[in-house]
Amino acid sequence: MRNDEDDFINLGEIIATLLEYKWLILAVTTLAVAIGVFVALVSTPIYRADALLQVEDKGKMKGGIAALRDVEGVLGDNSSVAAELEILRSRMILARVVERLNLSVVAQPDYAPIIGSAYARRFGNGDDIAAPLLGLSSYAWGGERITVQSLEVPAELVGLPLTLIAAEDNHFTLLGEEGEVIVQGRVGEPVETDRVSLFVAELIARPGTRFNVMRRSDASAIADLRESMEVRERARQSNVIEVAFTGTDRAQVAAVLNEVLNAYVRQNVEYRSAEAESTLKFLELQLPELKRQLDTAEAAYNNYRQTRGSIDLTMETQSMLSSVVKVDQDIVILQQKRDELRQRFTAEHPQVQAVDSQISRLRALRSTLDKDVSRLPDTQQTALRLHRDVEVSTALYTNLLNSAQQLRVARAGTVGDVRVIDDAVTAQFPIAPRKALIVLLSGVLGGLASLGLVWAIRALRVVVEDPDAIERQLSLPVYATVPESKAEEELDRRVKRGKGSGELLATSHPDDNAVESLRSLRTTLHFALLGADRGSVLITGPAPDVGKSFISKNLGAVLAQSGKRVIVVDADMRKGHIHKEFGLPRAGGVSDYVTGKATLEAVVRQTTVPGLAIVTTGQIPPNPSELLMHERFGAMLRSLEQQCDVLIVDAPPVLAVSDAAIIGRLTGATLMVVRAGRHPMGELEQAVKRLAQGGVEVKGFVFNGLDLTRQRHRFGQHGYHYQYQYKA
Repeated sequence: MRNDEDDFINLGEIIATLLEYKWLILAVTTLAVAIGVFVALVSTPIYRADALLQVEDKGKMKGGIAALRDVEGVLGDNSSVAAELEILRSRMILARVVERLNLSVVAQPDYAPIIGSAYARRFGNGDDIAAPLLGLSSYAWGGERITVQSLEVPAELVGLPLTLIAAEDNHFTLLGEEGEVIVQGRVGEPVETDRVSLFVAELIARPGTRFNVMRRSDASAIADLRESMEVRERARQSNVIEVAFTGTDRAQVAAVLNEVLNAYVRQNVEYRSAEAESTLKFLELQLPELKRQLDTAEAAYNNYRQTRGSIDLTMETQSMLSSVVKVDQDIVILQQKRDELRQRFTAEHPQVQAVDSQISRLRALRSTLDKDVSRLPDTQQTALRLHRDVEVSTALYTNLLNSAQQLRVARAGTVGDVRVIDDAVTAQFPIAPRKALIVLLSGVLGGLASLGLVWAIRALRVVVEDPDAIERQLSLPVYATVPESKAEEELDRRVKRGKGSGELLATSHPDDNAVESLRSLRTTLHFALLGADRGSVLITGPAPDVGKSFISKNLGAVLAQSGKRVIVVDADMRKGHIHKEFGLPRAGGVSDYVTGKATLEAVVRQTTVPGLAIVTTGQIPPNPSELLMHERFGAMLRSLEQQCDVLIVDAPPVLAVSDAAIIGRLTGATLMVVRAGRHPMGELEQAVKRLAQGGVEVKGFVFNGLDLTRQRHRFGQHGYHYQYQYKA
């Protein structure tokens, strides 16, 4: 059945795992923060300049089309702010900026990868030029400047990076993408060839310094300029537009944005002036014709008066004349409006149709007046007609002269319907990179990455960390659980440095938790030997470095302290080292007895622990397995069993060599030492199976190296610790 506890997250297990890998987590997080700091320091700063524009209400029309206000509401001709936003981003505006500021030509120093530009930004020694680092004199390191006023290249070189190398005496060489020489020249002098035209106005650098030069297409320059611009309405229906521009050159961003504003305002003024110009041209075409008509009418009227003598118009005729003149003037004015509108619209346009309707009504009124005139005497009719022509022509000519003069004044003083409220100003500090945010995010990402790494390690490392798992999976008892011992680690380091010998944990630190666990093993060892015909115990492990020698020697000391006679045999004929802990030489041990070079009494050596003796490995033989299979080795073990109460044999790892299986057949019981967090369950199963195939039965396990701190977090402060200890 499934354990219900598996459905819950074990917070203690998580805490224990984090503490186990705390140094890995700290290292990965620290590395991530260091990378974040480095990125924040070397990243190129991005500056932002902004400005404000105001768009006036387009309902107030200017110039010669002011008379069309009446029908403007019907047409809906007011330009929206959205249209102005698009105009600001249009190629018409940006192309002027690119041309005026020469943005299609890119020329900048060639900095060393990664750190070059950051180093150059921090070099602030006025007009000095920084000395090259690490002998890399071809790179720019600070203080270098170049100004290329013009660069024309053939189509195949447009958009390709070129290299300009500074030379002695203000000379330079321009190289192609493949390193070929394109042109050579001198600063301040234009250079022209069949393919390239180049003018370098300024070049300050060490001889040999490289610069990156490129002639971009206008379309590419405009696209980059548009991408760096941000245009939006400040508030809804406020008619205030905010324009921002970002770039790496703090001085240039404000200059570029100001030029964009100037180009936009200029085109707006030009557009408004063009309206007045168009109307003025139309009026100037009409004035000569009206002047001719006026002269003709005056001449005809004067001739008639000279022929007929002085003619006085009656009151009725005067009134009729005023009405006819007024109607004719209105018809002519509307006809002029219609001609002007037809320059922009078709005959079906509502404005044109509205004017046509007014003209039709006036012509109908004119027909009525003509009928009234026809009832007058012939002399009065002729005089009225001629006088009418003079009055109408004079009024029209005078009005057109006034309108033309007004349009000339308006054209000269035309002001657009947009104005700059705030000029471009660059922010004091760059908007990117946000160094604090980068460092913070790098720390967070580093922490998450370290946790992911810990999870991956734990997922890939399926090892035994709980002795209960051994009993469940292998159905073998765990006789003792030995915790980690800091004191034993210190003793081991002292032995390896040659500063200590003959010192056991069981004697130097008898109250250590590991020693207490070995005392419990001493008690349970009695059950392991029940039914055995021999009083000897084999201690081995599935793999090296599990602490089997530590268990063997300290278990022997604990047994001796209880009054037992104990002999520990170091049967690891390859890497045995128990003799070092007791300060004894390796020679004169097992291999010497088996080969007949030493007697049994000579190989058994007493230690400083009363009741404890050891047998070292002796000289390392070339054939350890054959030596252990010799009958003298078995005879030695039987003889030693007669001399003590418990014989402990320390054997090599099971899965490394076959020595443990050979020795196991000669001892009464076999205990396998495993280390916490070291072995997969399959490895333990294989070790037990290997011994079983050799005819050796494993009685149980000794679980070594348990981390008590981890267990406290895993099971809680009130959980079990696998040992119990009395203290005074």
